[in-house]
Parts: sequence; structure tokens; C-alpha cells
Amino acid sequence: MLRSPLSPLGICIWSTCVAMVCALVALFVGETRLDIGQLANSLSPESEIFFVLRLPRVVLAGLVGMGLSVSGAVLQTAVRNPLADPFILGVSGGAALGASVAMSLGLSGIGFLAGSSLLALLGALLATLFILWVGFRVGPGASILLAGVMFNAFAMALISLLRALTEPGKLGELLFWLAGVLRYETPQALWGLAFAQFLSFGLLWAKASQLNALSLGDEDAQSLGLNVRRLHRQLYFLCSVAVAFAVAFSGLIGFVGLLIPHLVRRVVGADMRKVLPGCAGLGAAFLILADMLSRFMFRSLHTELPVGAITALLGGPLFFVLWLKKP
Repeated sequence: MLRSPLSPLGICIWSTCVAMVCALVALFVGETRLDIGQLANSLSPESEIFFVLRLPRVVLAGLVGMGLSVSGAVLQTAVRNPLADPFILGVSGGAALGASVAMSLGLSGIGFLAGSSLLALLGALLATLFILWVGFRVGPGASILLAGVMFNAFAMALISLLRALTEPGKLGELLFWLAGVLRYETPQALWGLAFAQFLSFGLLWAKASQLNALSLGDEDAQSLGLNVRRLHRQLYFLCSVAVAFAVAFSGLIGFVGLLIPHLVRRVVGADMRKVLPGCAGLGAAFLILADMLSRFMFRSLHTELPVGAITALLGGPLFFVLWLKKP
């Protein structure tokens, strides 16, 4: 495992630069080639494609990737299990269940306080409460991971039931969204998502030192003066907020919260003060590149693959290789 000589702030700047470079590349890759000279003309097709279609989508991909990867790193440390991530622990499944209920009921809107976002947050919080209840009654570690798998299976069963009961006109949209797509309606929605993700990230990064203590074990953390139960509640709540709004805007996207934290730890070490900003930038970059690949493949497939399928195709083999090379 490498240990970066950079400070936490240096890691933050470095990972942000990586995400920005990937964003610049993604802005100019797609089905239509853009003439940079026409971007200043607000009436040109190039300007509409760049500012109305590509730029918001790249920003959305970055925000969703940031939220999922940071949440994955926090949950792996809190549970002390390298296989923990928002999807496996049921947080993504709970959020998807809430958003699916909203879509089935016709609660339109994908804004910060739209029905899908609010019910996604409620579903994620229910999953979090269940995980906390199991953790406090049975204990941390594998039992929490098993509880998350159980809740996720229950949520997926309810989603399947909703699919069977949903009107045919709404079923196609629901199925495509569950596969993992990036969608937005207004710039205000993106501002709301950005507020939720950066607020969650800032509060989690402020608790990085406590996360380092928590990684030693609950007893050792308590001996250092930490209120472990309160810290767990705070961490799970913040992760639920980040994951819920990410799922409301993107559906179910896997492997981002599982793969990126492992990759970042190999580069910067286990210090959460460095891991969290590294995950924020590289998670954003990974999902931006996955979405760019989805748009680029439209030329040959004549259809746009859900970005969730791209992350699974890329993340699965990459995580397997990292796991085999684990020291």
C-alpha cells in the first residue's frame, strides 16, 4: 500500500483536479462533435448541446459519484468490513424503494424537495434505523452486513411488487431508472443535489479523526473518549442523506461505493482525513468517465446503456483484481 506524502488538503486539491480533467474530456465527447468557436453563440446548436445537455449531466455524474464513494468509505470504516457499501448495506435499496413508490404514485419532479427525493430519503433512513437497531442488539461487523443484505432483499422484493402493479405507461420509466440512469429536470435540482452532497461530505470530513479512532474498534474508540453510539448514528444519517439524493437522481448504481474506497486507500493509505477527499474526487471522476463511455457507445449500439450497467461492467472486474492483489 502506498502512502501519499500529500496533506489532506493536498489530496483534496489533487482529486478535484483529476475530476475536473475528466469532466473537461467528457464535455467534448459524445455523439455530436462540438465546434468550440460556436459555444459563445447562445443560439447555436453547439451551445445548446454543451450548456443544456452535457454540462448539467457531467455535473450530475460527478455529484452522484462523490456521494456514493464517500458514503462507501465511511460505511466500510464504521462497520469495519471491506465489503460494506451503500448497496450491500441496504441504504441504496431503501432509497430506491422510496423513489419507486413516488414514481408509481405519479409524484413527478426530480428536484431537491420533490416527492422522489423525499421518499428516497425516508427509505434510506428506514434502512439506516434497521442497521443501527441490529448493530446495537447483536453487535458490529458481519451481523450488520447481514442485516443490510436482508433489508436490501426485502426492498428489492417490494420493488418487484411495485413493478407488477405499476401502470404500463410508467413501467418503462421505472425499469430504466432502476438500471441506473442520470436524469435531471431543472438547474435548481442540481443546486439542491450539490447542497446535499457537499454538506454531507463536509460534515463527514470533519469527523475523519473520529473515524480513524473508530477503525480501531468500538472499545478502543470509547477508551479515547468517543461516544460510539452517537457517532454511529451521525455517520449513518449523513451517509443516508448523501445516498438518498444520489439514488433519487440516478437510480441504482453499484460498485462506486465499493471500488473507489479500496482504490483510494491503496494510493493514500488508511488515514480517513485523506481517504474521504480522495474518494470524493475519484468517485466523481469514475462516474463521469462511465457516463461518457455510455454516451460514446451510442454510436455503435444506437442506444444509450444505463450508466449503472457501465459501472458494473467496469467495477466488477476492477474490484476483483484489487481483491486478488490485496497484501
